Amino acid sequence: MEREHYSKQYDAELNEIRSKLLEMGGKVELMINDALKSLVERDSALADRVIAFDHEINRLEMEIDERCLQVLARRQPAARDLRFLTLALKIVTDLERIGDQCRNIGKRAKELNEEPPLKPYIDLPRMAQWAGVMVKEALDAFVGGDDRLALKVCGDDQFVDDLNEQIQRELLTFMMSDPTTIARAIKVNAIAKCLERIADHATNVAEMVIFMVKGKDIRHTGHPAV
Repeated sequence: MEREHYSKQYDAELNEIRSKLLEMGGKVELMINDALKSLVERDSALADRVIAFDHEINRLEMEIDERCLQVLARRQPAARDLRFLTLALKIVTDLERIGDQCRNIGKRAKELNEEPPLKPYIDLPRMAQWAGVMVKEALDAFVGGDDRLALKVCGDDQFVDDLNEQIQRELLTFMMSDPTTIARAIKVNAIAKCLERIADHATNVAEMVIFMVKGKDIRHTGHPAV
């Protein structure tokens, strides 16, 4: 009976960590959406809220780190549970950095909102939507141990990279034809780079899921089929 109680308590601790990771992931997804919304709708008050909300992401990172370390110290897990916990410690770092990128987007959005729009924002919202889906699917793959979904996320990163390159080409054209657009173009480019990095962090999570499930490290390999 005591062993059964121990097992249930241990499972509850692991499930709590999973839930906290999903909570943190949901919050950064919202930050991605709100950061771009603050730019497209020229809503600097929303940008301020995105910037301030980064503190909540930092708090969750510390909380999840502490829970993982407590379980590692008390339970001394092995095999799959050990991989889950050690990767959770890495994943929260990627999620925290996504929060940082959203904060940076909010800062650039506030600056751009004070100036005339450079052009209608079309590709940036597409990048943000795609990156947000990648974050969600990477976390779903982690919680569900779904290596196929994780591999899909790895492949989706190319779409975001392509959009980023397209935006950079357009911005270069603006700057070459009208030097007065340079300052604004640099800020728009910074936002595109933030979104590209968010997708990279989602890819990092997906790669870790594949390692957790398959025991195979596909980093720096071009993501071959696993």
